[in-house]
Amino acid sequence: MTSLSHHSTPRMSYALHTRALSVLGLPLIGGHLAQFAIGLTDTVMLGWYGATALAAVTLAGSVFFTLFIMGGGFAWAVMPMVASFHAEGDEISLRRATRMGMWLSMIFAACALPVFWWSSPILQALGQDPELAMAAQGYLRIAGWGIVPALLVMVIKSYLAALERTQIVLWISLLSAIANGLANYALIFGNWGAPELGLQGAAIASVITQIIGLVGVVWYAVRALPDHHLFQRLWRLDPEMFSRVFNLGWPISLTSLAETGLFVASALMMGWLGTIPLAAHGIAITLASGTFMVHLGISNAATIRAGNAYGRRDVDHMARGGRTAIVLSLGMSALTVLVFLAIPEFLIDGFLDAGEPARDQILAIGVGLLAMAALFQLVDGAQVIALGLLRGVQDTRVPMFIAAFSYWGIGMPSSYVLGFVAGMGAIGVWLGLVIGLAVAAVLLMVRFWGPTMHRLRG
Repeated sequence: MTSLSHHSTPRMSYALHTRALSVLGLPLIGGHLAQFAIGLTDTVMLGWYGATALAAVTLAGSVFFTLFIMGGGFAWAVMPMVASFHAEGDEISLRRATRMGMWLSMIFAACALPVFWWSSPILQALGQDPELAMAAQGYLRIAGWGIVPALLVMVIKSYLAALERTQIVLWISLLSAIANGLANYALIFGNWGAPELGLQGAAIASVITQIIGLVGVVWYAVRALPDHHLFQRLWRLDPEMFSRVFNLGWPISLTSLAETGLFVASALMMGWLGTIPLAAHGIAITLASGTFMVHLGISNAATIRAGNAYGRRDVDHMARGGRTAIVLSLGMSALTVLVFLAIPEFLIDGFLDAGEPARDQILAIGVGLLAMAALFQLVDGAQVIALGLLRGVQDTRVPMFIAAFSYWGIGMPSSYVLGFVAGMGAIGVWLGLVIGLAVAAVLLMVRFWGPTMHRLRG
């Protein structure tokens, strides 16, 4: 599959490309935002419950999210494979890839559970407060079990999205988000006759939420696509497809780990600066993550469209689609920059209790961080779109090295030097992140439009 010829589909205008990307991407963005709302609900409700609970869930959340995103590499690998097999009309391979994606995800989940169970010593070794580390471990010993349904949901969502059934992905994510909000409200505060469980309540609510999501996607996949027989003989290993999904998926896992690790490391550095910078960082990163979900949705749509074009060997179509995705992402970034610079206090205030004694200090730091987050959007959006396009054509290894170099070779040292050596504090740590992501964006874009496109045109 070295060269792609220029045929198959009539040439689509940019307007049609924009429409196709939007139809596919909007429900995916909605699904990501609903998923994000689950974390946001936890943060906001535990923030109302108390500062210690909020700090503990911030720590625990970063541990869970790091492993979840890393395990999700196999689900991300399923997406371009299914899109490509679907374009080729190969339904058997499409089913095999999805099943082996589920296998790999479960193997990963089994490896992650012990890390959640014994997370306190790990967090303490990373310089976190022992009391907070214990609270975070208590949360993870319950919430950690949710990684099993969460990763399965991610594989099945990737399969459905690659078949362009993105509406259902949105509805199931919304249902989960609502269930999470209700379960949190009951179990954190002891409403509606439930016991008041605080942090543990939030953990139980998140597991319930993941299970509801899994039941939803399985029910839909069986009902809507019965001819795929997705869950028949699921227990049978398929070594050839197992290794194909593994080989495409592990570089994605390590790329995600490199990026998520960068954010976790930045949170740890903020912890060195003190509780108040860490609280401000938590709020700013939450807002930046929310807008990032839009770029991630566009990136997923770009992966599916590029995967389809790859399956049909239609390189011109892919190039036009790629340019459209970049323009959409830039438009979104411009909008976010305006919002973050225009109303930062309003955005941050929503996370703080009116009686919070450190409110003014958190606001002061947070406003500066949101100005950095505006910059952040531009480069973070660009690098995730480039990654999405590269995944569509099943190019994951070199991007992994590019990401690791950009985030850890450049981003992390820059954060440390600017934050601590140059004495810029919280702003410096964030500026370092921006620099790392900017380098990644440039190198990944060059990779796609240069060597990868050249190889496909052959």
